[in-house]
Amino acid sequence: MNCIKYFLFILCFSITTVSFAQKQKITVKYAGTLATDPEIKDGAKVFTRDKSLQVHFFHKGADVFCDRAIYYEDQDYLEAFGNVVMKQGDTINMTTKYIEYSGKTQLAFARGDVVLTDPQSVLTTDKLHYDRSRQLAYYDTKGKVVRDSSGTITSQIGRYYMNANKYQFTQDVVLVNPDYTLNTERLDFFTQNGFAYLFGPSTITGETSTIYCERGFYDTNNNTGHFQRNAKIDYDNRTVEGDSLYFDRNRSFASATNNITVTDTLNKSIVKGHYAEVWREKDSMYITKRALAITVQEKDSVYLHADKLMVTGKADNRITRAYYNARLYKSDLAGKADSIHVNHKTGLMQMINLSRFSSTDAFATKRKPVLWNLGNQMTGDTIHVLSNVETEKLDSLKVYNNAFLVSKDTLSKDNFNQIKGQRLIGLFRDNELYNVDIIKNAEVIYYSRNAENELVGINKSKSGSINIKIEAQEIEEIRLIQQIDGKLYPESEFPQSGKLFRGFDWRGEERPLSVEDLFKDDPPLVLPKIKGLADYVPPEDFIDESVSERIEQAGKETPNKPNKAAQNLPKKTAPIPLKPKIKETDSIKKPLKETIKVKAKTKDQ
Repeated sequence: MNCIKYFLFILCFSITTVSFAQKQKITVKYAGTLATDPEIKDGAKVFTRDKSLQVHFFHKGADVFCDRAIYYEDQDYLEAFGNVVMKQGDTINMTTKYIEYSGKTQLAFARGDVVLTDPQSVLTTDKLHYDRSRQLAYYDTKGKVVRDSSGTITSQIGRYYMNANKYQFTQDVVLVNPDYTLNTERLDFFTQNGFAYLFGPSTITGETSTIYCERGFYDTNNNTGHFQRNAKIDYDNRTVEGDSLYFDRNRSFASATNNITVTDTLNKSIVKGHYAEVWREKDSMYITKRALAITVQEKDSVYLHADKLMVTGKADNRITRAYYNARLYKSDLAGKADSIHVNHKTGLMQMINLSRFSSTDAFATKRKPVLWNLGNQMTGDTIHVLSNVETEKLDSLKVYNNAFLVSKDTLSKDNFNQIKGQRLIGLFRDNELYNVDIIKNAEVIYYSRNAENELVGINKSKSGSINIKIEAQEIEEIRLIQQIDGKLYPESEFPQSGKLFRGFDWRGEERPLSVEDLFKDDPPLVLPKIKGLADYVPPEDFIDESVSERIEQAGKETPNKPNKAAQNLPKKTAPIPLKPKIKETDSIKKPLKETIKVKAKTKDQ
C-alpha cells in the first residue's frame, strides 16, 4: 500500500516537475508528504519530511533541504522551516532555521542561526540576504567570519562577494587574531590569500606595537602590511610616522618613506628624514634623506644632521651615529665632522674624520672636525665633547692631534688669536668655555689689550704646554708652562708673514647659525611619488537597480496578489561617511614642528 502511495506521489510531481523545469522553476526532488492547508493563503502546497529524508528542492544549481516547506507555485516562492540547508555546488553551504527563496529573482532570505560555509571561511549571523544572480550575501544585524589563519572578524554590516572570494565589512569592524586586534571602519577581506584592505581610522594593536592609519593594507597570512594617510607605528616608547609605512610583524621591522618623524618619548628625542628603517628587537633605527636628529632639552635642544643617521641600543644605553657630512647645531654650540657619534648614557659626543680621506687630499682640512662655542673655533683630527646627562650642560672637551683654538681679535678685522698644540683640553661652565689646556708643542699668538682695549702688543710664544683662562668669551690670562721662547711684539714690528700659524684655517663661514643652516649645502632632494591605495568608495546597496527590476518583474505575473519577492528585503541606508582623522595629542612634537621643517618636493608636486 505504501509503495502505491509513493508511486502516485512521484507520478503526480513528475508531471509538475517537467512543467516547472521548462520555465526553470523551483522543483521538488523529494518529499515525505504533500498537503494543502486552508489557513495558508493562495492555496500553497505544504511539504513535510519523512523519517528517513528531508524535503529536497532544486533550482538552477542550488539544493535546499528542510523539515517542512510551503511552496507558492504561482509566484515560484519557497518558505523552508527546520534544519534548513542550502547548497550551491561544492563551494557554498548554508544552514539556518528558516529561509525564503524566490525562483524568479533568485533572492534568498535566511533567519535564525545562519551559518554560511565556504572552503576558506565560516560566516555566522542572525539574518542573511543572498542574491544568487550576483553571488552576493549581505547582513546588517551583526555577523562573524572565522578564517583559521587570519582570525575572527565581526562587523555590524557585511557583504560577501562569492565569485571574488571577498568580504566587505563596514561599521564597528574588529578582527581578532592571537597576535593582534584590528579595528577599522571598513575592511575589504579576500579569503583565498588573506589580504585585508583598511579604510577610515584603523588601528592594529599587538603586544609590542600599535599601528594607526586611515588607508592601509595587511597580509594576514604573512603578517606584513603597508599604510598611508596619517600613518604611524607605536613601538614601545618609539613612534614612527610617515607618508607611507611598511610593517613586518614576524621580523619586528618597520620602514617609512617621505616626511618621516620618529619620536622617542623615553629619551626625549626626535629623528626626521625621508627614509627610515626600524628594528624593534634590535632596538635600532636607520634614517637617511635629509636626516635630522633632535635631542629635546628643556631650554635648548640639540640638532644633528647628516647624510645618514643610525640609532642603536636599548633606551638606557642608546647611541646615535651620524655619518657623512655630519653637522651639529645648538644655540651656543655648533660643529661639523665627517662622522659624529653620541653616547646618550655617558653624554660623550665624538667628532671623527674618517680614514677614507687621504691626508694629501686638497679638501682634507675642510673635512676635519670643527667645533664652535660662542666666539671660539676648535679644530683637530678628533674632537670629544662631554655633557652632563642630568643637567644637560656641557662639561668638557678634548681635541686630539693637531689641536687648534682660534678666535677673532675683538677690535680688528683680520687678526686672530691662535693657540695650537698636539692636544687640547677644555672645561665649560654654564655652557661657556672658561679653561683651556694645550698640551705638547704648544704655540700661541695673542693680541694683548689693556683695560681701555688699547693694543699693548702681540704675544707669540712656544712652550711645552699652555693654560688659558677665558672670561666673557675673552682671554683673561695665558700661562706658559715650560716656556721655550716667546716675545711681545709692538704691532708695527710684528711680521705680517707670521700672523697665522701653519695649518691655520678659519672656517667661520661654515658655521651653522640656525637649524635651517644645517641643510644649506645639501643637494636638491626630489622624493618619489607614493601612489598609495585607491580612494574610498562607499559600499554598494544590496538592492541595486538590477535587483529592483527583478523584484518588479516578479510581481507583474500575479498583479492581484502581494509580491512575495518583495518581502523581507533589507532597508536602504545612506552610506556612512568615514570618521575624521584623529587629532594629534603627542605633546613632545608640537614645539618641534614649529622649530624645523624637513620637507621636500615629490615628483608629482
